[in-house]
Amino acid sequence: MWTPRKRRPRTPRRIYTVTTSPEKAPDTPEYVSICFVEGVPVALNGKKMDPVALIEKLNEIAGKHGVGRVDHIEDRLVGIKSREIYENPAAEVLIEAHKDLEKLVLTRHELEFKKMIDEKWAWMVYTGLWIDPLREALDGFINKTQERVCGEVKMKLYKGRCWSAGRSSPMSLYDKNLATYEVETSFNQASAEGFIELWGLPTRVATQLKEKAKKQKKC
Repeated sequence: MWTPRKRRPRTPRRIYTVTTSPEKAPDTPEYVSICFVEGVPVALNGKKMDPVALIEKLNEIAGKHGVGRVDHIEDRLVGIKSREIYENPAAEVLIEAHKDLEKLVLTRHELEFKKMIDEKWAWMVYTGLWIDPLREALDGFINKTQERVCGEVKMKLYKGRCWSAGRSSPMSLYDKNLATYEVETSFNQASAEGFIELWGLPTRVATQLKEKAKKQKKC
């Protein structure tokens, strides 16, 4: 017999001490710029700051706009599911800005592999394996990629959300002359024909074999 699910209890407003409710946040968005050197935030809105002071100030700014509230179901190491509520305005802004800058300066292969590294690193730290040799080895890869993560990201804060509104870096891999869809480009578009032929070859062969097998089955 079907029975209604128990409703999750409403979160008491008093538990939030750092963030404003998104509904009550300012109606005008605010922009902040964050400068990174080797992956580490070193300046906020053009002012150089030590990491602690930067996080405290960004907590204040982003929290005012309701950014950084997390309410989710978490799987603990022992298998128990737990409802967790966090406030991390500065962390959310810094993580999103950092990811955006990485997209600009790291190659596609680095970005794809780093997703796996980041997930594994975070899991090891969460489960208390900070001194594990693997965590130290993962640091080696992370530190190497961060050598080129230098630049500035402009973030927009509004009603509980934050997103990138612009980025720049001396290590940028973006080249407008290559990326443009206009006629005048430094990319030789004639090269695409051979690439398409080779890229689609395995798929085309597999499809042809599949169709051939269907015809033989009908016979």
